[in-house]
Amino acid sequence: MKKIGILFGKEDTFPQAFIERVNEKKISGIQAEAVSIDMVQQASPTEYAVIIDRISQDVPFYRSYLKNAAICGTAVINNPFWWSADEKFVNNAISEKVGVPVPKTVILPSYHRPDDTDENSFRNLKFPYGWDKITEYIGFPAYMKPHSGGGWKSVYRVTDADDLFAKHSETEQLVMMLQEEILFTEYFRCYVLGGTNVHIMQYEPRNPHHLRYVRDGAPVAKKLLALVEDYCIKLNQALGYDFNTVEFAIRDGIPYAIDFCNPAPDADINSVGQDNFDWIVENAANMAIERAKANKPGQMNLTWGSFIKDQVEANVSAKKVAPKKKASPKT
Repeated sequence: MKKIGILFGKEDTFPQAFIERVNEKKISGIQAEAVSIDMVQQASPTEYAVIIDRISQDVPFYRSYLKNAAICGTAVINNPFWWSADEKFVNNAISEKVGVPVPKTVILPSYHRPDDTDENSFRNLKFPYGWDKITEYIGFPAYMKPHSGGGWKSVYRVTDADDLFAKHSETEQLVMMLQEEILFTEYFRCYVLGGTNVHIMQYEPRNPHHLRYVRDGAPVAKKLLALVEDYCIKLNQALGYDFNTVEFAIRDGIPYAIDFCNPAPDADINSVGQDNFDWIVENAANMAIERAKANKPGQMNLTWGSFIKDQVEANVSAKKVAPKKKASPKT
């Protein structure tokens, strides 16, 4: 029996619907359930072939449990090693490298010094810092948000330099990034499963949370939808996410990737609506079943992004072709 587990926290509607849908399919040798953890022993495998992770971003104990499970052969969705390493600012840089447009963005030092540091810890930062250069590059209005994620927490719209400095002073030890505002005519939020399976949803981020998913939006040009889908696949293939959402703001016909680091995205029926909920439950169940069938016990069964794999392969190839040093003549 290959078990599919789902690890979750406060959410209610998606986890149970996912479990029920997998089991309704009655696939021989495959069963889904809520993950149950009793003891976590190093290098000891779990009972799960696949685990869908919906909560480890908030619970470090779970993140370590999942890494240990992955080392021992569980296919964890999403890869807990990459999820621990990635951040929105770095993902923006990768997006540029793979040809997906993103807003102009810079990273800002934290307003308060991190614990156990003093002024000597920052001797490599120029003083005064290049604020004039930053504001000239980004322009106003702009958005300031945590560089490593956090949904819509600690997100500020700033209108000028004084407003930026005032709001930056509220961020304490958070490392923020400053991003140009994209005045959009259309906005999409897209589920992406398995790196290639895309579901595009019209979205209005300026509405209250429960009203952001547009149920009766105007028709969208097929060419634009095809470009959004292509960018979704490029990003998720590069980053290696199995389960993610990507948000695009459309300016002058160009989709700008605004937020694409959501490995435990909203899947609550009360916010996404019945049609979107049905899609994510059905397709997540199918993906988990396929990963369970493909699982090879005792081996690493994680997804790694092409950006990382390409860099590793390039380095390995470079070492293979590097000329060998001639041995020094004996004297």
